[in-house]
Amino acid sequence: MAMTLHCDIVSAEKQIFSGLVEMVVAAGTEGDLGIGYGHAPLLSGLQPGPIRVITQSGEEEVFYISGGYVEVQPHVVTVLADTALRAEDMDEAAAQQAKEAAEKDLANRNGEFDYSAAAVQLAEASAQLRTLQAIRKKMGK
Repeated sequence: MAMTLHCDIVSAEKQIFSGLVEMVVAAGTEGDLGIGYGHAPLLSGLQPGPIRVITQSGEEEVFYISGGYVEVQPHVVTVLADTALRAEDMDEAAAQQAKEAAEKDLANRNGEFDYSAAAVQLAEASAQLRTLQAIRKKMGK
C-alpha cells in the first residue's frame, strides 16, 4: 500500500475535495510542484490552471483553480483558492467565449481600457480550457 497524506482543496465558497492522496501536482508560481508523502513543509503561490490529485485508490482527479496558495505540513496538504471547480462544474463554451472576448478587448484598446482586468480574464479562461484539455486527455477523448 502506498504512503498517503491528507489533502484539502478549498475555495472561498466551499470545500471541493478532502481525502487521502498519494500525490498532488500543481503549478506553483516558481514552477511545477509534485507533493507526496514526506514532502518538506512548504508555502507557495499557485498559478491558475489544473491541479491533479492521485487518490489513495490510484485514481486521478483534476480540478481547476484560479490561483491561490498551497501549504504543505507533515501529512497534510491544503490548497486555498479563490475559485476551485470540479470538472463537471466547468462550462467549456463559456470559457471559450470569455477567452475570445478578452483577446478582442486586448486587441481593440480604447481610451478607458482596463488592461489588467482583460489580462486576468484571458489568463483565467485559458487556464480553464487547459484544465478541460487535461481532463479529456486523461479520459482518452
